[in-house]
Parts: sequence; structure tokens; C-alpha cells
Amino acid sequence: MAGCNQRFLPDIRFPDDLGLEPSLENAVHSTDEVLIVVPCHAFVEVVSQIEPWLRPDQGISWACKGLEPGSGHFLHQAAKQLIGADRPMAVVTGPSFAIEVAANLPTAVTVAGTAPHYCARIAQALHGGNFRAYTSDDIVGAELGGAVKNVLAIATGISDGMGLGNNARAALITRGLAEMMRLGRVLGAHEQTLTGLAGMGDLVLTSTGDLSRNRRLGLALGAGKSVEVAIAEIGQEVEGISTCAEVWRLARRHGVEMPISEQINGIIHKDWDPSRSVRELLSREQKPENV
Repeated sequence: MAGCNQRFLPDIRFPDDLGLEPSLENAVHSTDEVLIVVPCHAFVEVVSQIEPWLRPDQGISWACKGLEPGSGHFLHQAAKQLIGADRPMAVVTGPSFAIEVAANLPTAVTVAGTAPHYCARIAQALHGGNFRAYTSDDIVGAELGGAVKNVLAIATGISDGMGLGNNARAALITRGLAEMMRLGRVLGAHEQTLTGLAGMGDLVLTSTGDLSRNRRLGLALGAGKSVEVAIAEIGQEVEGISTCAEVWRLARRHGVEMPISEQINGIIHKDWDPSRSVRELLSREQKPENV
């Protein structure tokens, strides 16, 4: 065994006491805590597999950022349908590039869930050294922030790929946050969550850091490449591709105006021209900022 993730983190050695378990059933039976880290499209399948093996006292947590493809459900809604509403669950989210966490660089995340004692337990297990874990009872806001920021990171990437400058990037981040908060108010999310680590914090990181796969997708699209070519070059899951469709579906369902998200969905799924989308956004009617 190489003792590292040769494809994505070849310079980061696994801890000597890390144990590997090839059987998912054995892994669930032998642990006190279950943390799921998979692409969102695989989340329901994994939860369905482990549900028969969970002990009555076990909850589940996950570090997946996005919505369930096809339904637009938050992952905690999908999980409740599979394992019941009484079992505690939590999402671990916030501004955290994997390579920096693995390199032990300072990082802060939010653990948001359905039961305070369970959130505290998961946060305590993660907290230490250069890794800080805060708790929250706003799982809707935490999951919303983690989903919408992927869409907005594609937007800022497109802007930068087109060479539109720092002013445009700052405007997109700020107006994107306004979109996130408009949808959050309708869904019952807390404003403090969306202006905290799970919302604004993750949005800023993903929109400005070139380690972000969603931003890199946008950079490629802004430079004139197709979605297919950009995905092939990135070579990893880009959650914003499916998430933009679900965010736009959610916005329309609740009658929430989200023009940036609408344009990104059009670029990704309807082959809209990014230059046209920029013109559409710039030609929108003048209005007060805080509405």
C-alpha cells in the first residue's frame, strides 16, 4: 500500500494508526460515529446501504455539499426518509479545501444538525490543533450555503476567465450572497448561518481559491471551453454542475429571484453563451440594493 492518496494528495502521508476496512458493513458495526464523504449523487445509495446496520444509538453525519440530484431535496431530508426523523444527523460544512486540511493548515467548519448533543459530539471528535469545529442547529441554512456557493463559484470563475476584473468578482460574490439569503429566508434558514462559515465563508473561499473545482470549471467556460472539455481537464467531481439545476428549480418552486443562479443553470444545461449571460445580468433594471 502506498500510504497516501496517490491521485489527489500524493504528498500527504496517512497517519500510522489509520485503519482501512474493505467491508462497509464491518465498518459501520465497528465504529461509534459514521461520517459519510461522497459526491451528493451517491449519498442516498450509501445511506440506503448502511441503514440496516446502524445501531439504535448511532446517528449519521456527512461532509457532502449540494442537493440530491433529480429531487432537489436537502440531504438531511433524503436521510430522514431513509433512516427516520428520530435518528440524529448532522452536516459538516464550511470553507475547507481538502489539501489544506490534510496539510494541517488552520481551518474552521460548522457542524449543523438535528440534535444539539449529537452536533457537540461530532464537533468534539473533529476539533483540535489547527482544526476548529463550531456547532449550529440550523441544518437548512448550513446545507443551503454549501449548495449555493458551488453555483456562485462557477459564476465568479466565468467572470475571471473572461477577464472582467476584480470589481466584477466582488460584485458577483456580494450579489450572490444576496441571492442565497433571499432563498434562505423563504426556507427558514438563519441569517447568521448564511453570513457565517457555512455561507459567506465557504462562498468567499470557493469563489476566489483556485483549488476550487467549481471555480476552475467557471474559469474554463469563461475562456471559451465547453462544459465537457472543462470536466475532463478537472478530472474530479464538480458538484455545481448538478447543483445549479436543483438550486434554480428550488428558487422557481418558491418564487425567489436568483438571476445569477438562473444564468449559470442556462450556461451549464442549456448551452447559453457566457457573454450573453453577462449582458443579461448587466442590463437588469436598476433597483435598491437591499431588497
